[in-house]
Amino acid sequence: MTSPETDEFARVLDAGAEPPAPLHREPRGSRIDDWWNSLVSTPGRRRLWAWGGPAIVTLIAALTRLVGLGHPSSLVFDETFYVKDSWSLWNLGYSSTWPAEADDSVNAGNLDIYQDGASFVVHPPLGKWIIGLGMHLFGPDNATSWRITTAIVGILAVVLLMVIARILFHSTLLASLAGLLFAIDGNAIVMSRVALLDNSVMFFALLGFLFILLDRGWSERRLELWLKRRTDAGRRTDLGPALWWRPWLIAAAVAFGLTAGVKWSGLYFLAGFAVYTLFVDALARRRAGIMFWGTGTLLKQAPVSFLLTVPVALFVYLLTWTSWFLSENSYDRQWATEGENAWTGPLSVVPHSLQSFIHYQQSVYNYHVGEMRPHPYQANPLTWLFLVRPTSMYWHSTDAGAEQITGLANPLIWWAATAAVFYLAYRLIRYREWRVGLILMGVAAGYLPWLMYLHRTVFQFYTIAFEPYLILALTMAIGILLGSKRDSRSKRTSSIRYIAVFVGLAVLLTLYFLPVWTAQQWPIEFVRSHWWLPGWR
Repeated sequence: MTSPETDEFARVLDAGAEPPAPLHREPRGSRIDDWWNSLVSTPGRRRLWAWGGPAIVTLIAALTRLVGLGHPSSLVFDETFYVKDSWSLWNLGYSSTWPAEADDSVNAGNLDIYQDGASFVVHPPLGKWIIGLGMHLFGPDNATSWRITTAIVGILAVVLLMVIARILFHSTLLASLAGLLFAIDGNAIVMSRVALLDNSVMFFALLGFLFILLDRGWSERRLELWLKRRTDAGRRTDLGPALWWRPWLIAAAVAFGLTAGVKWSGLYFLAGFAVYTLFVDALARRRAGIMFWGTGTLLKQAPVSFLLTVPVALFVYLLTWTSWFLSENSYDRQWATEGENAWTGPLSVVPHSLQSFIHYQQSVYNYHVGEMRPHPYQANPLTWLFLVRPTSMYWHSTDAGAEQITGLANPLIWWAATAAVFYLAYRLIRYREWRVGLILMGVAAGYLPWLMYLHRTVFQFYTIAFEPYLILALTMAIGILLGSKRDSRSKRTSSIRYIAVFVGLAVLLTLYFLPVWTAQQWPIEFVRSHWWLPGWR
């Protein structure tokens, strides 16, 4: 069950994170270690495992997201907005209005009934372009085409998470385990099988997370090279450099700009990781021996990092609105040219199209902060980590049984991941491990801002945006428990058994909950057996 690379994970943890193990007379490692080492004893076998493990996980992710994707064949939950918005956006360049009772026509496969009038939509267009791409490629007359691109995004997110875990933990085993836990979790499965926007938010934010991870190593190497040159030249290094060439940081800004181009919540990831990057830069300067490392970070690197991220992300965000600027009939597109709306004074030089765009964004902001209409499945953000009120997206019952789609996470994985987050918070305080800080930053950027909107109508499925970091937290906790083959045989064997039991139970729970994630018809008594808590009804 373990891999030679798992020992690397134990070695790269910060020094002093764990007290040295006492000497034991019993043999080190377990018999499973001996068996596994013999199994991957050749370079060819190690390459097969390095590619084969993640490939199997990717196949599992594809099966859980693609099989039966077209069922139910009708619009579910907020698909009623996004499917119609996506199709008119693809055809007109803007989201238009639709006739009353249009859902029946859409469910019957007739989507060419959209009207010319522009509709007020409260989310940027990129996510709807992604949904519309599937409809354009495979025809708009079936539910599979509505959902196929969202499903593909979900599969790619599993692959991306494994790439990140491999870089973080230096272990194919832990990378495959992270991917597996994400592949079989109900929240991730459901959000990959419905045509909503949040899966795309999760993917682009996770892509930005990868680039931030890569920038950390890149910037440290550039700092070391700069210091070496200064030292060789006999020059002082009081403030340190301003590093302009940081391609991974720029790439992260692009990714977070795309995240915001799906939903504004992507801006939280941009802000969170911008602060994180400066903090990492400051610590890197201190480790390098730069005298005024804090002042140098704030006065020299911070302005540069701002220019490398915020304008880039803003430019990318504006690019996602290109069709709005090009379409004369877009919603509020002519606002500045109507009546006396145009700005006066020094601001009159601003193009009317940009004035109209800013007014539209203000209208969207006012909508979001004022959205407090009650909903039977709204969930207070304080309850998200404890899985109190998942979102029911579809329900249909007959005499033969019931079908349900509920955005309910695998409870074992979710609650274990929540516990892992609190455990890593403790480790961050005690050991100051950089991997822990990075993972917790992902959780914080995706979750903590929502605590400002406790009275707004929000839903449990928003958690998909930060679920990958919960999975990373759980994976790191598992890696710490797993330890190393240098551990005593009894400790190592016990750790492997605990982890095997956990993963086995998680898989069994996925098989048990899969019907209520994928709208499979079962007797009503069986469906009700999944309602463990009152809020799960």
